[in-house]
Amino acid sequence: MEAQTNLLIISDDFSLYETIKKAPVAVDFNVFFSQTEDDYLAVVRENGIRVVLVDSGDSLAAGLLVMKKIKKSDALIDVLVGGEPVGREDVLDIVHAGATDFIPKPFERDILQEVLRRISRKRELRRETLHLEKKLERKYVFRGLISRNPYMLEIFGLIENIAKYFSSALVTGETGTGKEVVARALHGLSPYGGKPLVICDCASIPENLFESELFGYKKGAFTGADKDKCGMFDEADGGVIFLDEIAEIPVPVQAKLLRVLENHEFRPLGANETTAVEVRVLAATNRDLAEMVRAGTFREDLFHRLNKVTIDLPPLRERLEDIPLLIRHFLQSASRNFSKNVRGVSREVQKLFLKYGWPGNIRELANVLESAAMLCKKDFIDVANLPKYLRDYIQPQGAIAFAGRGHLSSLDDLEKDYIVYLLKVAKGNMRQTAKILGISRTTLYNKLAKYKIRN
Repeated sequence: MEAQTNLLIISDDFSLYETIKKAPVAVDFNVFFSQTEDDYLAVVRENGIRVVLVDSGDSLAAGLLVMKKIKKSDALIDVLVGGEPVGREDVLDIVHAGATDFIPKPFERDILQEVLRRISRKRELRRETLHLEKKLERKYVFRGLISRNPYMLEIFGLIENIAKYFSSALVTGETGTGKEVVARALHGLSPYGGKPLVICDCASIPENLFESELFGYKKGAFTGADKDKCGMFDEADGGVIFLDEIAEIPVPVQAKLLRVLENHEFRPLGANETTAVEVRVLAATNRDLAEMVRAGTFREDLFHRLNKVTIDLPPLRERLEDIPLLIRHFLQSASRNFSKNVRGVSREVQKLFLKYGWPGNIRELANVLESAAMLCKKDFIDVANLPKYLRDYIQPQGAIAFAGRGHLSSLDDLEKDYIVYLLKVAKGNMRQTAKILGISRTTLYNKLAKYKIRN
């Protein structure tokens, strides 16, 4: 064994402690002792106890109560219950109640030794499995991205291949799929990793301020411009700028962005001369830029300039095999933040997570787990700790094809139901709902009016 396991004996008979201490199998354990009336839970907490033997004495019910208190404090502790001999069905009931095994009294040294040896082997196998899982986890972690999905592993390779050479790249995918994480990975692996990475959220910039935010302005360029101001391209000089939600940039500003990409220069508002700049441009969108080009709302030349290299991130619902890895990752982070030890999720939660569609993708999963970790009082997350919309979730059948009406729905009905569903998931947040749908907030307001949806 790599390390001894801490074993606590709870009994009013000290000779049981002496018997186990003398058994050969005791070399696998650090043995502690507590009487039933003592604060045995404090002994469990303070000494990192992983195995407990509860001597029920003359009252099996009292022993089971002790066992349940210990399991409530830490569900992963192995609890052995000892008591007067009972029938096979009673033994099964004891195990179903949470005990790892039942040992009949009087305790025989050979039986005790065999049970403890089984426990020791079981915990060693657990350690080996955890070690293997952590080893595999390292294999599937790449610059903040976590996946064992074959397509995502190809993306890891693509990022590594282009990082040294890219001048511009486009990252596509639904909201919450990790586009900014990809940008950080590309920046970190590039020769400019020590230079600035400037992040611009295009969706949060008012239309009339785009040019000044990106390219800056000179004193006197407009009313209120009482001094020179550097733009984001100035800040990113020598490094990388990440233009998140690039589809939100107005067409006139798109022309100036194209000039920067092609000529490595721009002219601040109110300036007479151009400013030279050496910047790599990463852009991201959850919209279909090719469709926007056809609609005339995105410049075709800029699209092709950005589209030299495209990294298209799949939604979480298409990489369900990653959910256990992501759960472990986010719970480790939450445990550190909240000074807790949240080890995992219940089987019911895992089943629900694999059925749910995750419209907010990895970001939504991270937020759900953070909230649940904050609320949970055990060492694992149960359904009761989840947000109400997940507790109430019923998997849509046939892409909400019937929507509870008992007949096939029209496309308008489907769209209306999906918007209502997303508004519920986004807790009424119009901006997030519009992002998930891939439409502007104005279009979303029009659809709310069309379908008479009250937010």
